[in-house]
Amino acid sequence: MRVGSRTGIAIEQHRLKMRQMRVGTAVAMSFLLRLIINAVALLITAYVIPGIQLGAARPHPTTNDWITLLFVALIFGLVNAAIRPILIVLSLPLEIITLGLFIFVINAFMLLLTSWIARALGLGFRVDRFLTALLGALIISIVSFVLNRALTRTL
Repeated sequence: MRVGSRTGIAIEQHRLKMRQMRVGTAVAMSFLLRLIINAVALLITAYVIPGIQLGAARPHPTTNDWITLLFVALIFGLVNAAIRPILIVLSLPLEIITLGLFIFVINAFMLLLTSWIARALGLGFRVDRFLTALLGALIISIVSFVLNRALTRTL
């Protein structure tokens, strides 16, 4: 084997490692962006809807309230990533009949499930009723859409 070919292989291996690092960094940045968007959407929703209680939406939030907001946003993201697709597939006939409006009912259930999990973990997040969750899901959808559009186009 020639010396030049060893150098070429080493360069290619280095390029491959750099590409893998960029992909890993992009995935981590995408995850953090999603977490922040969920947190902002939940915070705005808690400000607007009286039946949704979140410590960070109070007048003088503490550091613990902000940490709770991040944990609730993480739970909300995990619930939406794991359970929501299954419910969408199972309710496909209803989605077709309602021309996609049933998705708001599913989103409301995801918000209620997030509230239930957060309360079980002792986190300060609560959604009072289904109608409150339905309105909250609508606001979260709008805020998430706007933030996704604004942030993904600028990044």
